[in-house]
Amino acid sequence: MTTIEQSAARVAIVTGGSGGIGSAVAHALAADGMSVLVHYSGSAERAEKVVASIQEAGGTAVAIPGDVADETAMTALFDTAEERFGGVDVVVNTAGIMLLAPLAEMDLDAFDRMHRVNVRGTFVVSQLAARRLRPGGALVNFSTSITRLQQPTYGAYAASKGAVEAMTLILARELRGRDVTVNAVAPGPTATPLFTEGKSEQLINQIAAASPLERLGTPEDIARAVTFLAGPGGRWVNGQVLFTNGGLA
Repeated sequence: MTTIEQSAARVAIVTGGSGGIGSAVAHALAADGMSVLVHYSGSAERAEKVVASIQEAGGTAVAIPGDVADETAMTALFDTAEERFGGVDVVVNTAGIMLLAPLAEMDLDAFDRMHRVNVRGTFVVSQLAARRLRPGGALVNFSTSITRLQQPTYGAYAASKGAVEAMTLILARELRGRDVTVNAVAPGPTATPLFTEGKSEQLINQIAAASPLERLGTPEDIARAVTFLAGPGGRWVNGQVLFTNGGLA
């Protein structure tokens, strides 16, 4: 029997858990029987709605605020998980921002802000996960299919996610002997506010039609990929980037 099967009450941290994909991931992990810490950095109201929805469905969840790039705040998040639930088994880094501009026109303050969240934030949380995940645990970071699609205006964003992929693949090798998997999910166009903001309906329909499945992904599509990697079926998947995009790239 594997460690993951022996544990009766697994505990998950979802950064960015109040967002479109993050909330779907939190719901899916709770539906799998995990206690979920729903992290948020902006809207407490949205996070509490996610928690209330999970609890109404019979699950266990709490909302915890914090800056993902602040090691003190994230240490407190892991401390809370251990104090309230006994430990941490799954960490999912959905927290991220996307700021778009041609490389020649990208504002450097915007560049720095995005990399602070997407790169430093992922690094801080991954470092804590590497130190504190229990045997049988899983870390799932978030990249993007844009690293393959290479579309104009996405250069700075793709660069931040390329860094996420690099640290994810290397960390998987560094955790040899720990019985902890480390992978990344790379969504394609997904129907969330982060994706649709600033886009016309015509453009959204055009992007949806480009997929062989002729639709946008849903947050639930992405959440199912995460629960696979976090669950018993994904234990032999390690050090990989799972492109979850309906065949677009």
